Parts: sequence; structure tokens; C-alpha cells
Amino acid sequence: MKMSAETPAPTPEASFEDFLKIDVRVGRITAAEPLAGARKPAYKLTIDFGPEIGVKQSSAQITKHYTPETLVGRLVMGVTNFPPRRIAGFKSEVLTLGVPDAAGEVILIQPGQDAPLGGRLF
Repeated sequence: MKMSAETPAPTPEASFEDFLKIDVRVGRITAAEPLAGARKPAYKLTIDFGPEIGVKQSSAQITKHYTPETLVGRLVMGVTNFPPRRIAGFKSEVLTLGVPDAAGEVILIQPGQDAPLGGRLF
């Protein structure tokens, strides 16, 4: 069965303690550029998560709705405590969060108004 944005795959039940293990924070994109060598078009993002977390890098497949110029200065939400991954030789330290549009392309999750950098999702 092919999954789509309308029919997400069922996920196992998680406890509140499981949720607390995932550290989702607010960050501001300070730089964005194409990620050369990626199998699917992606950007290299530099994201400032404030003084507690610091500046981190992320690879994000968000080229359908965003350009590097429209990303810089944007607030985003990211998982800051996953282990780093190598993507096309690039060290991605943060999972930048998004949801699919009707065609399955990523729309970034961001606060509805200005929020302090490093603020934790609860």
C-alpha cells in the first residue's frame, strides 16, 4: 500500500517519557545554500539555537517551497539531540522539522510569532 500525505502510516504508542527524550527547539536560520552532491535536492542550513545549544548545521530537502534567500532569518523547529548524520559528505547535526503539503513536499514548522532562540517545545 502506498502512503500519502492523507494516509500517514500508523505509529506505535509512545509514552510521555518518550516524548520528553526528544529535544525540539526554536532556531533561526542564519545561512542557507544548496547541498552539492545530494541524491535529492537539498540545502545546507546553519541554524542558531541560542546560547544553550549554539549554532548547528542541518541538511533539509525543502527546495520546492524555499530558496536560500527566503530561508535566512526564518524561525524553524528542530530536533537537537539526534546523533549527527553524514549526507553527501555534509555533517547534519539537527533534524529540521516540517510537514508534507498535498504533493508530499516539505513545509517547515515554525512558531506563529517571534520566540526566544533555544525555546523548547512542550
